[in-house]
Amino acid sequence: MRYKPGYREESRARILTAVGRGFRKRGYEGIGVDGLAKEAGVTSGAFYGHFPSKEEAFREVVVYGLREVHDAVVRLQKEHGAGWIGVFVDFYLSTKRTCDLAEACALQALTSEVARSNKTVRTTYQSELMKVIEVVAQGLPSGSVSEKANRAVALLALLSGGVTMARALADEALAVQIAEGIRSAAFAIVGDKMTDGLKT
Repeated sequence: MRYKPGYREESRARILTAVGRGFRKRGYEGIGVDGLAKEAGVTSGAFYGHFPSKEEAFREVVVYGLREVHDAVVRLQKEHGAGWIGVFVDFYLSTKRTCDLAEACALQALTSEVARSNKTVRTTYQSELMKVIEVVAQGLPSGSVSEKANRAVALLALLSGGVTMARALADEALAVQIAEGIRSAAFAIVGDKMTDGLKT
């Protein structure tokens, strides 16, 4: 059977997205190959046709998830210019805080799982995270390369850590209060010129 151009790539992207949802919802230890295959709508045999192991599937999900973050930042910078950071922060503190965990950002949903993984996965995560840090830093206002990199790290850590904390709360009012505190801290990190898009 002949497939149209790009079919295999599209199919793999769909499977990666679905497997990523499984890992986000249940964690690495909370779901097995059968569960991941079911999430992706394929047989376990077909799963192994794409990934040699559950561990490799997780590593690829981490890469895919962090590249999504990277590409989203690039897109926002192109679409919103100097105001991109406000749009990014508001989106992260609203949509990415309240969406189903299966759709959460890789930074907040997968980082703790990576910390429990082996060196290969952690090295892969580090490599992809550095690309995200670099593109965020490039969009920050004046300062040396190292200063902007430090602020980018602080911003990403603030957003992902703060949203993770807010997600853990039963009281939505308190979660909103935390989000507002994170937003205020984002002002301090990125500078007033970059926060025009932030809600007040």
